[in-house]
Amino acid sequence: MKLLIKTKICTIITILGMLLLAIVSPVPTYGIGPAQNGASAAQGNDQPSELFGNSGIFTTITNTLLFIIGALSVIMLIVGGLRYVISGGNSTAVTTAKNTILYAIVGLVVALLAYAAINFILTTLVPGSGTGGTNV
Repeated sequence: MKLLIKTKICTIITILGMLLLAIVSPVPTYGIGPAQNGASAAQGNDQPSELFGNSGIFTTITNTLLFIIGALSVIMLIVGGLRYVISGGNSTAVTTAKNTILYAIVGLVVALLAYAAINFILTTLVPGSGTGGTNV
């Protein structure tokens, strides 16, 4: 019984020692230069390499998502309008159609406010990405 406890304690101490050694020992960073060169070589001719700015990746993604959200919002407004027209006076169908229209408008407003907040933060905090703000 004492031998079993002694073996478990030695195993735990050995594992903790190996973990401490793994945490404390420096890790060589090989290949940072070649990895960056490979990433640059994989970039296409017309693809932006910068994250911020007028031709940046974030701007492109944001504009694409805003276009998709706007298109979905218009489609849902049309669907809600059609449901309202063909409800035939049924109160549950009218309520469902009104909710569809309301949620489409609320979704569009939330998306535009999120875009405005992100745009404000980027132009304020990132130097050179917009016209206003401070260069922090």
